[in-house]
Amino acid sequence: MSPQRRDAEGRLQSAKTWESLVERQIREAMDAGAFDDLPYQGERLPIEDDSAAGEWAMAFRMLRSAGAAPPWIESDKEARKQLAALEVLIERAPRISRLSHRRARADLRAIVEAANHAIARVNAEAPTDRQHRRPLDPSAEAERLERALAG
Repeated sequence: MSPQRRDAEGRLQSAKTWESLVERQIREAMDAGAFDDLPYQGERLPIEDDSAAGEWAMAFRMLRSAGAAPPWIESDKEARKQLAALEVLIERAPRISRLSHRRARADLRAIVEAANHAIARVNAEAPTDRQHRRPLDPSAEAERLERALAG
């Protein structure tokens, strides 16, 4: 005897199996390997904790899934990029030829200016003081470069 069930209108239905159309399509897709290259296969799905975002959690989740971030985070990314460029310049300074010292000093001024500009944007846009950054002191950074150039 075939399994029986009632449809949405209450009519009695008979079928060889209970498998629905959707279940059959999923099974066929699995058999065809359609799910073999999904991310996190065999791993736990990452759970992102948005509890600190409060009422903004949904907005931040939408921005994140769109590959965007709040303006202050984008400004902070730019500030970190400039700070990293500054550290690269200071690190390679001992290997710079004397003929290139003037260029290194000009690069330092440009990097410090760009970093301070990005830091000012972060400090103006960040929601709390905890996200603020301290601006760079151009003369202190110039001294760091001179020590590295001399070393």
